[in-house]
Amino acid sequence: MPHFYGTATRNEQDHLVIGGVDVADLAAEFGTPLYVMDEALIRANCRAYRQAFEPAYANVAIAYASKAFLCTAMVALVEQEGLSLDVVSGGEIYTARIAGYPMAKTFFHGNNKTRAEIEYALQSGVGRFITDTEQELRLIDQVAGELGVKAAVMLRLSPGVGAHTHEYITTGQLDSKFGFPIETGAALEAVRLALSLAHIDLKGYHCHIGSQIFELVGFGLAAERMVDFVAHVRDHLGFTAVDLNLGGGLGVRYTGEDTPESPGALAAVVTLAVKEGCARHGLPEPRLIFEPGRSIVAEAGTTLYTVGTIKEIPGIRTYIAVDGGMGDNIRPALYQAVYEGVIATKLSEPATKTVTVVGRYCESGDKLLVDTKLAPSVAPGDLLAVFTTG
Repeated sequence: MPHFYGTATRNEQDHLVIGGVDVADLAAEFGTPLYVMDEALIRANCRAYRQAFEPAYANVAIAYASKAFLCTAMVALVEQEGLSLDVVSGGEIYTARIAGYPMAKTFFHGNNKTRAEIEYALQSGVGRFITDTEQELRLIDQVAGELGVKAAVMLRLSPGVGAHTHEYITTGQLDSKFGFPIETGAALEAVRLALSLAHIDLKGYHCHIGSQIFELVGFGLAAERMVDFVAHVRDHLGFTAVDLNLGGGLGVRYTGEDTPESPGALAAVVTLAVKEGCARHGLPEPRLIFEPGRSIVAEAGTTLYTVGTIKEIPGIRTYIAVDGGMGDNIRPALYQAVYEGVIATKLSEPATKTVTVVGRYCESGDKLLVDTKLAPSVAPGDLLAVFTTG
């Protein structure tokens, strides 16, 4: 077995084992398609972030980005591991609430929150609203006033730093649906507005440069620009931020060619940039927040499928159809994301047959694995495991 697929191993029956359980037994009990999550690896990843950031910075919070994967069990795990929680919808707030999560530790994101979501979030006691637009800022102020409370708010900024990743998951550049741009002056005007609203308690700023990032330089540059902005606002408006949220986005290993950085390497770059920036500007060091999601759960997830029809087009391609597809993993169809998989009950057989694994949806783009290598004896009824789908 490749070493990078979580804690997966092979048993004496030549079957894939995750968390000590034969995946063939899981498929027999629960059916397919089936998401399998490796709890031990998720916990280890949570701890890796805390162990990287907490010794390096005096006041830091690691907030799990729940859009990566959320259920009540995941919320409970996050709380047990001492992490804060990033939510992006009323549904995620509801999930956190029914799981008994301390809502003061939540950060409510989203570029288009509804009035109902804002009201629900305020009534639920979310810790921070993170807002992208003046309209939403005014709406939060209005709803908070109607409820007789103040809303703790952070402004999402666009620092003008683009990550080297797919355009659909790059978010920190000027041309983005997310954030107030710093370079146009819109960010400073948003701060001015927030400070003028009676029911807004401005706490600080947030940025997020993108996802699936392998180069750390962008994180350091974004941190530097955000600290520069903290100082700029202090000098012009007399307000000093107490919170600085630098988002998430660390890449994960989907294939053997991917070489992600560690939380430790990331923490070293980010914390140094913040500390040096604060020292340069004579600023008190703010609470630093980082929001990993994919890098906590992705490699801990494996999706199991049952092979159905096999279509051979001589000299062209072999299509292997499975019982799932783009409905359970949209990324390959959306932006040609690449995954690896194995026939989970034939692990010792060399993967030498080139095939394209497709789903059962009525879309030509419903492809999960394009020109991948599988065991040549693959047959209907076999169990396919696709890795890093957490």
